[in-house]
Order: sequence, then C-alpha cells, then structure tokens
Amino acid sequence: MTGPLIDIGANLTHDSFARDIGDVLRRAAMAGVSRIVVTGSSLADSRQAITLCRDYPERLVCTAGIHPHHAATHGPEDLLNIEALIDQPEVRAVGETGLDYNRNFSPRADQLRIFEAQLQIAAQTARPVFLHEREAHEDFIGLIRKYRDQLPAAVVHCFTGTEDELRAYLDLDLYVGLTGWICDERRGAHLHDMVSLIPDHRLMIETDAPYLLPRDLSPRPRSRRNEPAYLPHVLHTLARVRRQDEDELAALTGENARRFFHLN
Repeated sequence: MTGPLIDIGANLTHDSFARDIGDVLRRAAMAGVSRIVVTGSSLADSRQAITLCRDYPERLVCTAGIHPHHAATHGPEDLLNIEALIDQPEVRAVGETGLDYNRNFSPRADQLRIFEAQLQIAAQTARPVFLHEREAHEDFIGLIRKYRDQLPAAVVHCFTGTEDELRAYLDLDLYVGLTGWICDERRGAHLHDMVSLIPDHRLMIETDAPYLLPRDLSPRPRSRRNEPAYLPHVLHTLARVRRQDEDELAALTGENARRFFHLN
C-alpha cells in the first residue's frame, strides 16, 4: 500500500455521500488516504463542508467558495458570508472558484464578477485559491495575472487542458491538481505527454469525488460513484506516465498538499 496520500479535492457534501460518509472515510484510510480536502462550491455547501470537517477533525479540512456554476445565484451578501467563513479554522483555501464557459450554467458576466470578488477575498485574507477553469482560459488567466502577486498560492484543480495552458499556469507558479481524467484513454491520453512538465514541487492529486471515476478502474463500483479510496489508482497511472516511483510521488504530492493547505 502506497501512502499516506492526500486528496486535495473531494465533494463529500454531495448527496450521494449522505448515508455512508463514515464508511467512505474508512475505505479511504484503508487505501492509504490520510487527509481529504472537502470542496466548498456554494455558500450553503461551504457551510456544510465546515460542519463535516468538525465531525472528522483528524481527517478533513475544506475550502469555502462559489463555483462558477452558482455565480448567478450569489450576490454581495453571499460574498460577505464567504469572507466570514474564511476565518474558520477548518477552511484552508478560497474556492472552488473560477470560470466555466463549457456549460455556462451562469452568465459569463456573473462568473467574472464572482471570480474576481473571490480573488480579492483571497488577496485580503492571504489565503490560497482553489481554482476551476473550463474553456475559459483567456479570461481566466487574465484575472489570475492581475492578482497573482497578491495571492500566497493557487492551484488549478482537475487540470485537463492543453500544453500551452499548462505552461501558462506554470509560468505563474501555480500548483496543478490531477484527477482520474488521466486514466481515461479517450479524453485524458493527451495529458500523458505533458504531465512531466509539472515540477515535483507544484504537483498535487485528487479524486473530485463523486465525479470522474477512473474509467479503467477494475472492478468498477455498481454505483459509478468515485470516492477518495480510489486515489491510489490515480497515483499509479500518474507515476507510470511520469516514470516516477509511486512511493516517491505519494510523498512529494502529500508534502505539496500539506504546504499548500497548512496541514499538520
């Protein structure tokens, strides 16, 4: 068993985990996943994430933020409430925040407004940022460049983009989070040729559970639900394509996560 591993992005407040979160965390521990960062994606979700972290203080920390999908439903008062949540000891980063022009669940103007406001919160509170970007690179990188000098650290979570996009993120000294997308021979094969570009000190791994179940996982759960216990499968594929020892990769990604999220 390789470990200990740290899953930097799991949506454990998702309804699919409501009935068996204790079992989910036990399976993660048995798989060598020692710590999990619970993703906050709305005001209500961020509050729920804090509550969950208080139930499992030795295992969980969280982020607090507003995902671009929810930008249209959050106004100035919600942003003030997010800023207040940042002071809670369970919260280690601002986000999930960013831009998503793939689905446009919120108008782009609202996405840009909420994203920039959260970058300002991160700058004012000296907190790292947990970032989401999909088919919005130019607007996204423009805002990151505007605030980068004011941010202590930032991670582009669930990176699935192009080599040019990756190089742009690395030029800004951003961390990069990789998921089970890299295990998908249809959609993620292009990542195999570029992940070696990510320096050891800027690489982290995550499941994005319950989403992005590794396509080549065997046996696959009947529920098709991803969970942190499958993080070693992501590690295995990443170690193979980077030509690194799995234990070495587990150690360095874990150390990066501890540094980024200020974990003991």
